[in-house]
Amino acid sequence: MTVNRALRAAAGTFILLSLLLAWLHSPNWLFFTAFVGFNLLQSAFTDWCPLMTLLRKAGIKD
Repeated sequence: MTVNRALRAAAGTFILLSLLLAWLHSPNWLFFTAFVGFNLLQSAFTDWCPLMTLLRKAGIKD
């Protein structure tokens, strides 16, 4: 698995999990959804995402 695939999998998981938590627990979890979306948007322009740095340090290949 590459960094880009792992990043997309993690972002999708975070979004779905936060939507489930917002539905079951508290609507405040939607702020986490917005945070993930904002990070995806800024990474489209800067080609940098904090999770990419962590994934590379974890040994996932580019």
